[in-house]
Amino acid sequence: CVLESLALHSIIQHYMANSSIKFRVSFIEPQAHYAEVDMQIKGFQRDFVDIKLPVWTPGSYLIREYAKNIERVAAKNESQTFVVEKQNKNTWRVYNQQQDFSFCYSVYGFEVSVRTNFIDADHAFLSPAATFMYVDGHLDHPSSVAIVLPEAWTRVSTGLAKSSAEPFSYEATNFDILYDSPIEIGNQDVWYFDAAGVKHEMAMVSGGNYNKEQLSADISRIVEVETSIWGENPNDNYVFITHNYHSGSGGLEHLNSTVLGATRNGYNQDSSYKNYLNLVAHEYFHLWNVKRLRPQALGPFDYEQENYTTSLWIMEGFTAYYDNLIMRRCGFRDEREYLQLLALEFNSVYNRAGYVIQPVAQASFDAWIKHYRPDENSANTSISYYSKGAMLASAIDIKIIAATEGAMRLDDIIRVAYEKFYKAEDRGFLEPEFLALAEKHTGVDLS
Repeated sequence: CVLESLALHSIIQHYMANSSIKFRVSFIEPQAHYAEVDMQIKGFQRDFVDIKLPVWTPGSYLIREYAKNIERVAAKNESQTFVVEKQNKNTWRVYNQQQDFSFCYSVYGFEVSVRTNFIDADHAFLSPAATFMYVDGHLDHPSSVAIVLPEAWTRVSTGLAKSSAEPFSYEATNFDILYDSPIEIGNQDVWYFDAAGVKHEMAMVSGGNYNKEQLSADISRIVEVETSIWGENPNDNYVFITHNYHSGSGGLEHLNSTVLGATRNGYNQDSSYKNYLNLVAHEYFHLWNVKRLRPQALGPFDYEQENYTTSLWIMEGFTAYYDNLIMRRCGFRDEREYLQLLALEFNSVYNRAGYVIQPVAQASFDAWIKHYRPDENSANTSISYYSKGAMLASAIDIKIIAATEGAMRLDDIIRVAYEKFYKAEDRGFLEPEFLALAEKHTGVDLS
Protein backbone atom coordinates (compact mmCIF):
# COMPACT_ATOMS: atom_id res chain seq x y z
CA CYS A 1 0.00 0.00 0.00
CA VAL A 2 2.85 2.37 0.81
CA LEU A 3 4.49 1.68 -2.54
CA GLU A 4 1.19 2.22 -4.35
CA SER A 5 0.69 5.48 -2.49
CA LEU A 6 4.19 6.67 -3.38
CA ALA A 7 3.64 5.71 -7.01
CA LEU A 8 0.34 7.63 -7.13
CA HIS A 9 2.00 10.65 -5.49
CA SER A 10 4.76 10.49 -8.12
CA ILE A 11 2.21 10.37 -10.94
CA ILE A 12 0.31 13.35 -9.49
CA GLN A 13 3.51 15.37 -9.05
CA HIS A 14 4.61 14.57 -12.61
CA TYR A 15 1.18 15.55 -13.93
CA MET A 16 1.15 18.84 -12.05
CA ALA A 17 4.70 19.63 -13.12
CA ASN A 18 3.58 19.36 -16.75
CA SER A 19 0.33 21.27 -16.37
CA SER A 20 -0.46 24.86 -15.50
CA ILE A 21 -3.37 27.14 -14.68
CA LYS A 22 -2.77 30.83 -15.27
CA PHE A 23 -5.24 33.67 -14.88
CA ARG A 24 -5.04 37.04 -16.57
CA VAL A 25 -7.46 39.68 -15.31
CA SER A 26 -8.11 42.87 -17.25
CA PHE A 27 -10.64 45.71 -17.12
CA ILE A 28 -11.88 46.82 -20.51
CA GLU A 29 -14.99 48.46 -19.07
CA PRO A 30 -14.55 48.97 -15.32
CA GLN A 31 -17.11 51.79 -15.43
CA ALA A 32 -19.63 49.14 -16.51
CA HIS A 33 -18.59 46.98 -13.53
CA TYR A 34 -16.91 44.21 -15.51
CA ALA A 35 -13.64 42.32 -15.24
CA GLU A 36 -12.41 40.04 -18.01
CA VAL A 37 -10.73 36.79 -17.00
CA ASP A 38 -8.56 34.67 -19.28
CA MET A 39 -7.91 31.29 -17.65
CA GLN A 40 -5.08 29.56 -19.53
CA ILE A 41 -5.24 25.78 -19.01
CA LYS A 42 -2.32 23.65 -20.17
CA GLY A 43 -1.41 20.00 -19.74
CA PHE A 44 -4.96 18.70 -19.25
CA GLN A 45 -5.08 16.52 -22.33
CA ARG A 46 -8.55 15.01 -22.20
CA ASP A 47 -11.66 14.81 -24.34
CA PHE A 48 -13.30 17.34 -22.03
CA VAL A 49 -12.49 19.38 -18.92
CA ASP A 50 -15.05 20.53 -16.33
CA ILE A 51 -14.44 24.00 -14.94
CA LYS A 52 -16.19 25.17 -11.76
CA LEU A 53 -16.80 28.33 -9.75
CA PRO A 54 -17.35 28.25 -5.96
CA VAL A 55 -20.86 28.98 -4.69
CA TRP A 56 -19.69 30.49 -1.36
CA THR A 57 -16.61 31.97 0.26
CA PRO A 58 -15.04 30.78 3.54
CA GLY A 59 -15.88 32.92 6.54
CA SER A 60 -19.30 33.89 5.19
CA TYR A 61 -21.60 30.94 5.62
CA LEU A 62 -24.20 31.40 2.90
CA ILE A 63 -24.59 29.99 -0.60
CA ARG A 64 -24.10 33.14 -2.65
CA GLU A 65 -24.38 31.71 -6.18
CA TYR A 66 -21.42 33.61 -7.60
CA ALA A 67 -22.01 31.98 -11.00
CA LYS A 68 -24.95 34.34 -11.56
CA ASN A 69 -22.39 37.04 -12.42
CA ILE A 70 -20.47 35.04 -15.06
CA GLU A 71 -21.10 36.05 -18.67
CA ARG A 72 -19.70 35.67 -22.22
CA VAL A 73 -18.04 32.31 -21.67
CA ALA A 74 -15.80 30.97 -24.44
CA ALA A 75 -13.01 28.40 -24.87
CA LYS A 76 -10.38 28.62 -27.59
CA ASN A 77 -6.74 28.34 -28.53
CA GLU A 78 -4.71 29.85 -31.34
CA SER A 79 -6.27 27.65 -34.00
CA GLN A 80 -9.86 26.93 -32.99
CA THR A 81 -12.84 27.49 -30.73
CA PHE A 82 -14.13 24.65 -28.56
CA VAL A 83 -17.64 23.65 -27.61
CA VAL A 84 -18.69 24.71 -24.10
CA GLU A 85 -21.73 23.15 -22.40
CA LYS A 86 -23.04 24.23 -19.02
CA GLN A 87 -23.58 21.14 -16.83
CA ASN A 88 -25.16 22.79 -13.79
CA LYS A 89 -25.32 26.21 -12.13
CA ASN A 90 -21.57 26.51 -11.56
CA THR A 91 -19.97 24.00 -13.97
CA TRP A 92 -18.90 24.54 -17.57
CA ARG A 93 -17.69 21.56 -19.68
CA VAL A 94 -15.11 22.33 -22.35
CA TYR A 95 -14.66 19.72 -25.08
CA ASN A 96 -10.99 20.50 -25.59
CA GLN A 97 -10.12 17.48 -27.74
CA GLN A 98 -6.86 16.71 -25.92
CA GLN A 99 -5.59 20.27 -26.46
CA ASP A 100 -4.50 23.22 -24.33
CA PHE A 101 -6.94 26.12 -24.32
CA SER A 102 -7.96 29.43 -22.79
CA PHE A 103 -11.27 29.66 -20.92
CA CYS A 104 -12.45 33.25 -21.12
CA TYR A 105 -15.31 34.88 -19.28
CA SER A 106 -16.56 38.21 -17.97
CA VAL A 107 -17.37 38.82 -14.29
CA TYR A 108 -19.94 41.43 -13.29
CA GLY A 109 -19.35 42.99 -9.89
CA PHE A 110 -21.26 45.83 -8.29
CA GLU A 111 -22.23 44.67 -4.81
CA VAL A 112 -20.84 46.53 -1.81
CA SER A 113 -19.64 44.00 0.77
CA VAL A 114 -16.47 42.35 2.03
CA ARG A 115 -17.35 39.07 0.28
CA THR A 116 -18.49 40.10 -3.21
CA ASN A 117 -16.91 41.74 -6.24
CA PHE A 118 -17.15 45.48 -6.69
CA ILE A 119 -15.82 47.16 -9.83
CA ASP A 120 -16.20 50.76 -10.98
CA ALA A 121 -14.21 53.47 -12.71
CA ASP A 122 -12.19 54.18 -9.55
CA HIS A 123 -11.15 50.74 -8.31
CA ALA A 124 -11.86 47.02 -8.26
CA PHE A 125 -12.23 44.72 -5.30
CA LEU A 126 -12.04 41.04 -6.27
CA SER A 127 -13.32 38.31 -3.99
CA PRO A 128 -11.37 35.34 -5.42
CA ALA A 129 -14.10 32.74 -4.84
CA ALA A 130 -16.42 34.91 -6.92
CA THR A 131 -13.83 35.44 -9.64
CA PHE A 132 -11.52 32.49 -10.30
CA MET A 133 -12.64 29.09 -11.53
CA TYR A 134 -10.90 25.77 -10.93
CA VAL A 135 -10.51 22.54 -12.87
CA ASP A 136 -12.77 19.90 -11.33
CA GLY A 137 -10.79 17.61 -9.05
CA HIS A 138 -7.74 19.87 -8.96
CA LEU A 139 -8.19 22.29 -6.07
CA ASP A 140 -4.66 21.35 -5.00
CA HIS A 141 -3.18 22.61 -8.29
CA PRO A 142 -0.93 25.70 -8.23
CA SER A 143 -2.08 28.78 -10.11
CA SER A 144 -0.88 32.25 -11.02
CA VAL A 145 -2.71 35.54 -11.41
CA ALA A 146 -1.59 38.48 -13.56
CA ILE A 147 -3.47 41.78 -13.19
CA VAL A 148 -3.59 44.17 -16.14
CA LEU A 149 -4.29 47.60 -14.67
CA PRO A 150 -6.30 50.26 -16.48
CA GLU A 151 -4.15 53.25 -17.36
CA ALA A 152 -5.27 55.40 -14.42
CA TRP A 153 -4.74 52.70 -11.76
CA THR A 154 -1.38 52.17 -10.08
CA ARG A 155 -1.59 49.66 -7.21
CA VAL A 156 -2.55 46.12 -6.25
CA SER A 157 -2.94 45.04 -2.61
CA THR A 158 -3.24 41.35 -1.80
CA GLY A 159 -1.85 38.66 0.48
CA LEU A 160 -0.90 36.51 -2.52
CA ALA A 161 2.80 35.84 -3.00
CA LYS A 162 4.39 37.99 -5.68
CA SER A 163 5.72 36.37 -8.83
CA SER A 164 8.77 37.54 -10.74
CA ALA A 165 7.07 36.82 -14.07
CA GLU A 166 5.80 40.37 -14.68
CA PRO A 167 4.53 43.41 -12.75
CA PHE A 168 1.38 42.79 -10.71
CA SER A 169 1.64 39.02 -11.02
CA TYR A 170 1.07 36.61 -8.15
CA GLU A 171 1.00 32.90 -7.42
CA ALA A 172 -0.78 30.48 -5.13
CA THR A 173 0.30 26.95 -4.25
CA ASN A 174 -3.31 25.76 -4.36
CA PHE A 175 -6.84 27.09 -4.79
CA ASP A 176 -7.54 27.18 -1.05
CA ILE A 177 -4.86 29.87 -0.78
CA LEU A 178 -6.08 31.67 -3.91
CA TYR A 179 -9.65 31.76 -2.59
CA ASP A 180 -8.38 33.09 0.74
CA SER A 181 -6.54 36.07 -0.78
CA PRO A 182 -8.74 39.05 -1.74
CA ILE A 183 -7.37 41.56 -4.23
CA GLU A 184 -7.77 45.35 -4.16
CA ILE A 185 -6.84 47.17 -7.39
CA GLY A 186 -6.76 50.91 -7.99
CA ASN A 187 -5.15 53.92 -6.31
CA GLN A 188 -5.62 53.00 -2.66
CA ASP A 189 -3.54 54.81 -0.05
CA VAL A 190 -0.85 52.31 0.99
CA TRP A 191 1.68 52.37 3.82
CA TYR A 192 3.54 49.80 5.90
CA PHE A 193 4.52 49.12 9.50
CA ASP A 194 6.19 46.26 11.37
CA ALA A 195 4.61 44.56 14.40
CA ALA A 196 5.41 41.25 16.10
CA GLY A 197 8.15 40.68 13.52
CA VAL A 198 5.63 40.82 10.65
CA LYS A 199 5.42 43.38 7.84
CA HIS A 200 1.90 44.83 7.67
CA GLU A 201 0.39 46.71 4.73
CA MET A 202 -2.43 49.20 5.18
CA ALA A 203 -4.51 49.76 2.04
CA MET A 204 -7.15 52.46 2.55
CA VAL A 205 -9.73 52.78 -0.23
CA SER A 206 -11.84 55.89 -0.98
CA GLY A 207 -10.18 58.30 1.44
CA GLY A 208 -10.94 59.25 5.02
CA ASN A 209 -9.82 61.44 7.92
CA TYR A 210 -7.53 58.79 9.40
CA ASN A 211 -4.14 59.52 10.95
CA LYS A 212 -1.57 57.09 9.54
CA GLU A 213 0.83 57.32 12.47
CA GLN A 214 -1.89 56.79 15.05
CA LEU A 215 -3.43 53.90 13.12
CA SER A 216 -0.07 52.19 12.70
CA ALA A 217 0.72 52.56 16.39
CA ASP A 218 -2.70 51.43 17.62
CA ILE A 219 -2.97 48.46 15.28
CA SER A 220 0.60 47.47 16.15
CA ARG A 221 -0.48 47.32 19.77
CA ILE A 222 -3.37 45.00 18.86
CA VAL A 223 -1.04 42.77 16.83
CA GLU A 224 1.47 42.53 19.67
CA VAL A 225 -1.15 41.73 22.32
CA GLU A 226 -2.83 39.05 20.19
CA THR A 227 0.51 37.50 19.23
CA SER A 228 1.39 37.24 22.92
CA ILE A 229 -1.81 35.27 23.53
CA TRP A 230 -1.06 32.69 20.85
CA GLY A 231 2.70 32.54 21.36
CA GLU A 232 3.69 33.25 17.75
CA ASN A 233 2.64 35.09 14.62
CA PRO A 234 2.55 32.61 11.71
CA ASN A 235 2.82 35.14 8.87
CA ASP A 236 5.68 36.95 7.19
CA ASN A 237 3.35 39.65 5.91
CA TYR A 238 -0.25 40.73 6.41
CA VAL A 239 -2.58 43.07 4.51
CA PHE A 240 -5.39 45.24 5.90
CA ILE A 241 -7.78 46.33 3.11
CA THR A 242 -10.23 48.95 4.37
CA HIS A 243 -13.14 50.18 2.26
CA ASN A 244 -14.24 53.58 3.52
CA TYR A 245 -17.89 54.54 3.04
CA HIS A 246 -20.21 57.33 4.17
CA SER A 247 -21.23 54.84 6.85
CA GLY A 248 -19.75 51.36 6.91
CA SER A 249 -18.76 48.39 9.02
CA GLY A 250 -18.17 44.64 8.78
CA GLY A 251 -15.16 42.50 8.01
CA LEU A 252 -14.04 39.16 6.63
CA GLU A 253 -10.99 37.24 7.76
CA HIS A 254 -8.42 35.60 5.49
CA LEU A 255 -5.22 33.61 5.90
CA ASN A 256 -2.86 36.60 5.84
CA SER A 257 -5.19 39.51 5.17
CA THR A 258 -8.57 40.95 6.02
CA VAL A 259 -11.14 43.18 4.36
CA LEU A 260 -12.85 45.79 6.55
CA GLY A 261 -15.65 48.29 6.11
CA ALA A 262 -15.40 51.66 7.89
CA THR A 263 -16.94 55.12 8.09
CA ARG A 264 -14.85 57.50 6.03
CA ASN A 265 -14.97 60.46 8.41
CA GLY A 266 -15.28 58.54 11.65
CA TYR A 267 -11.62 58.16 12.51
CA ASN A 268 -11.55 61.34 14.61
CA GLN A 269 -14.68 60.38 16.58
CA ASP A 270 -13.96 58.40 19.72
CA SER A 271 -16.74 55.82 19.46
CA SER A 272 -16.38 55.30 15.71
CA TYR A 273 -12.59 54.98 15.90
CA LYS A 274 -12.78 52.48 18.76
CA ASN A 275 -15.35 50.48 16.82
CA TYR A 276 -12.90 50.31 13.91
CA LEU A 277 -10.10 49.12 16.20
CA ASN A 278 -12.53 46.58 17.69
CA LEU A 279 -13.15 45.27 14.17
CA VAL A 280 -9.40 45.08 13.53
CA ALA A 281 -8.96 43.13 16.78
CA HIS A 282 -11.74 40.73 15.79
CA GLU A 283 -10.56 39.97 12.26
CA TYR A 284 -6.88 39.76 13.20
CA PHE A 285 -7.72 37.27 15.97
CA HIS A 286 -9.15 35.03 13.24
CA LEU A 287 -5.64 34.73 11.87
CA TRP A 288 -5.29 32.00 14.51
CA ASN A 289 -8.85 31.18 15.54
CA VAL A 290 -10.57 29.64 12.46
CA LYS A 291 -7.83 30.19 9.89
CA ARG A 292 -5.49 27.80 11.69
CA LEU A 293 -7.16 26.45 14.81
CA ARG A 294 -10.41 25.22 13.28
CA PRO A 295 -13.18 22.62 13.47
CA GLN A 296 -12.72 19.56 11.32
CA ALA A 297 -15.60 20.61 9.06
CA LEU A 298 -13.94 23.89 8.07
CA GLY A 299 -11.20 22.66 5.79
CA PRO A 300 -10.37 21.37 3.34
CA PHE A 301 -13.46 23.05 1.94
CA ASP A 302 -16.14 21.86 -0.42
CA TYR A 303 -16.79 24.97 -2.48
CA GLU A 304 -19.94 23.59 -4.10
CA GLN A 305 -22.18 23.17 -1.08
CA GLU A 306 -22.65 24.00 2.60
CA ASN A 307 -19.87 22.97 5.01
CA TYR A 308 -21.77 22.31 8.25
CA THR A 309 -20.30 22.67 11.73
CA THR A 310 -21.74 23.11 15.24
CA SER A 311 -18.59 24.98 16.31
CA LEU A 312 -19.05 28.50 14.96
CA TRP A 313 -19.84 29.56 18.54
CA ILE A 314 -16.19 28.71 19.32
CA MET A 315 -14.75 30.27 16.17
CA GLU A 316 -16.84 33.44 16.05
CA GLY A 317 -18.08 33.55 19.65
CA PHE A 318 -14.64 33.22 21.23
CA THR A 319 -13.35 35.82 18.76
CA ALA A 320 -16.21 38.19 19.65
CA TYR A 321 -15.31 37.75 23.32
CA TYR A 322 -11.64 38.43 22.73
CA ASP A 323 -12.01 41.49 20.49
CA ASN A 324 -13.45 43.50 23.43
CA LEU A 325 -11.01 41.95 25.89
CA ILE A 326 -8.06 42.83 23.65
CA MET A 327 -9.26 46.42 23.41
CA ARG A 328 -9.19 46.50 27.23
CA ARG A 329 -5.72 44.89 27.41
CA CYS A 330 -4.41 47.40 24.88
CA GLY A 331 -5.69 50.26 27.04
CA PHE A 332 -8.11 51.52 24.38
CA ARG A 333 -11.10 51.02 26.70
CA ASP A 334 -11.22 51.52 30.45
CA GLU A 335 -12.70 49.03 32.91
CA ARG A 336 -16.14 50.62 32.88
CA GLU A 337 -16.35 50.62 29.09
CA TYR A 338 -15.23 47.01 28.93
CA LEU A 339 -17.75 45.80 31.50
CA GLN A 340 -20.52 47.68 29.68
CA LEU A 341 -19.62 45.85 26.46
CA LEU A 342 -19.52 42.53 28.30
CA ALA A 343 -22.95 43.23 29.76
CA LEU A 344 -24.19 44.10 26.29
CA GLU A 345 -23.18 40.63 25.06
CA PHE A 346 -25.17 39.00 27.88
CA ASN A 347 -28.18 41.25 27.39
CA SER A 348 -28.26 40.68 23.63
CA VAL A 349 -28.68 36.97 24.42
CA TYR A 350 -31.03 37.02 27.41
CA ASN A 351 -33.29 39.73 25.94
CA ARG A 352 -33.85 37.77 22.74
CA ALA A 353 -36.80 35.39 22.83
CA GLY A 354 -35.01 32.92 20.57
CA TYR A 355 -32.58 32.23 23.41
CA VAL A 356 -34.92 29.57 24.81
CA ILE A 357 -35.62 28.06 21.38
CA GLN A 358 -32.27 27.58 19.63
CA PRO A 359 -29.14 26.08 21.23
CA VAL A 360 -25.88 27.74 20.25
CA ALA A 361 -24.61 24.60 18.48
CA GLN A 362 -27.77 24.57 16.36
CA ALA A 363 -27.31 28.26 15.61
CA SER A 364 -23.85 27.37 14.29
CA PHE A 365 -25.13 24.47 12.20
CA ASP A 366 -28.02 26.48 10.75
CA ALA A 367 -25.96 29.57 9.91
CA TRP A 368 -26.42 28.71 6.22
CA ILE A 369 -30.19 29.09 6.36
CA LYS A 370 -30.83 31.38 9.35
CA HIS A 371 -28.04 33.76 10.41
CA TYR A 372 -27.49 35.32 6.98
CA ARG A 373 -31.21 35.22 6.08
CA PRO A 374 -33.03 36.88 9.00
CA ASP A 375 -36.72 37.67 8.79
CA GLU A 376 -39.33 39.28 11.03
CA ASN A 377 -39.54 36.15 13.21
CA SER A 378 -35.80 35.53 13.67
CA ALA A 379 -35.57 37.23 17.06
CA ASN A 380 -38.30 34.92 18.37
CA THR A 381 -36.77 31.66 17.19
CA SER A 382 -33.00 32.01 16.84
CA ILE A 383 -29.87 33.24 18.59
CA SER A 384 -26.59 34.66 17.34
CA TYR A 385 -23.62 32.33 17.75
CA TYR A 386 -21.52 35.50 17.96
CA SER A 387 -23.15 36.98 21.04
CA LYS A 388 -24.04 33.73 22.79
CA GLY A 389 -20.63 32.29 21.93
CA ALA A 390 -19.01 35.39 23.46
CA MET A 391 -21.16 35.01 26.57
CA LEU A 392 -20.14 31.36 26.93
CA ALA A 393 -16.48 32.21 26.32
CA SER A 394 -16.57 34.73 29.16
CA ALA A 395 -18.22 32.14 31.43
CA ILE A 396 -15.55 29.56 30.57
CA ASP A 397 -12.79 32.12 31.14
CA ILE A 398 -14.20 33.14 34.54
CA LYS A 399 -14.67 29.50 35.58
CA ILE A 400 -11.04 28.62 34.74
CA ILE A 401 -9.69 31.74 36.48
CA ALA A 402 -11.72 31.01 39.61
CA ALA A 403 -10.98 27.28 39.74
CA THR A 404 -7.21 27.76 39.24
CA GLU A 405 -7.01 30.88 41.47
CA GLY A 406 -5.78 32.90 38.52
CA ALA A 407 -3.07 30.47 37.45
CA MET A 408 -4.82 29.79 34.14
CA ARG A 409 -7.49 31.25 31.89
CA LEU A 410 -8.99 30.77 28.43
CA ASP A 411 -5.78 32.11 26.85
CA ASP A 412 -4.00 28.94 27.95
CA ILE A 413 -6.65 26.69 26.40
CA ILE A 414 -6.68 28.22 22.94
CA ARG A 415 -2.88 28.34 22.88
CA VAL A 416 -2.49 24.65 23.73
CA ALA A 417 -5.24 23.76 21.23
CA TYR A 418 -3.41 25.75 18.53
CA GLU A 419 -0.19 23.92 19.35
CA LYS A 420 -1.82 20.50 19.24
CA PHE A 421 -4.38 20.57 16.45
CA TYR A 422 -2.75 23.05 14.06
CA LYS A 423 1.00 22.92 14.65
CA ALA A 424 1.55 19.34 15.79
CA GLU A 425 -1.21 17.49 13.94
CA ASP A 426 -2.20 19.91 11.15
CA ARG A 427 -5.90 19.05 11.31
CA GLY A 428 -9.25 20.33 12.47
CA PHE A 429 -10.63 19.39 15.87
CA LEU A 430 -13.85 17.77 17.01
CA GLU A 431 -15.71 19.48 19.86
CA PRO A 432 -15.28 16.53 22.30
CA GLU A 433 -11.52 16.68 21.62
CA PHE A 434 -11.45 20.39 22.34
CA LEU A 435 -13.33 19.89 25.61
CA ALA A 436 -11.11 16.96 26.67
CA LEU A 437 -7.95 18.96 25.96
CA ALA A 438 -9.24 21.98 27.90
CA GLU A 439 -10.20 19.87 30.94
CA LYS A 440 -6.94 17.92 30.90
CA HIS A 441 -4.83 21.06 30.69
CA THR A 442 -6.70 23.00 33.40
CA GLY A 443 -8.02 20.23 35.61
CA VAL A 444 -11.39 22.03 35.55
CA ASP A 445 -14.75 20.46 34.67
CA LEU A 446 -16.01 22.56 31.73
CA SER A 447 -18.83 20.28 30.60
